[in-house]
Amino acid sequence: MYHFQSAVVAAAVALAVFSSPGVAADNPSDPQIAHIAYTAGVIDIATAKLALKKSHNKAVRAFAEDMVRDHQAVNDKALALVKKLHVTPEDNATSQSLVSQADTERADLGKLSGKAFDKAYVDNEVAFHKTVDNALETTLIPSASNSELKSLLQTGLKIFAGHLQHAEHLASKLK
Repeated sequence: MYHFQSAVVAAAVALAVFSSPGVAADNPSDPQIAHIAYTAGVIDIATAKLALKKSHNKAVRAFAEDMVRDHQAVNDKALALVKKLHVTPEDNATSQSLVSQADTERADLGKLSGKAFDKAYVDNEVAFHKTVDNALETTLIPSASNSELKSLLQTGLKIFAGHLQHAEHLASKLK
């Protein structure tokens, strides 16, 4: 199962980025939201782990460590919530599109090294968190029917807004 809180954020990103025909409906169900959010979290953790393998920049590595720690913590809370609510996350076109696009992005990042990798990784994190924050605000939170899920998504949005600020600050230093 994917990490749920990161997935919540990623779900928002997925909805904003992949809101095309064949992708999750404009008003996804709670099980779809849970899957999208969990998928997004797993994606950001995997990308951060790649940064930890490739980067030698202390600030980039510290940021990546924060992404792994924060997204895993949120996902743990999300997993506990879905178990408590007896909700089975539902795979959907948005989750699948997120995974496909993330795999391509990680492959592209994997070809880079040094400063080029650091800049591309941080730029990707800025774009990812902007998309996720927007998806949370405009689609995922409004579409969630369960109050506990909605609350978790709102908490995720606060955390990910901080990640966006951190990523933008770091990006400005890497220019």
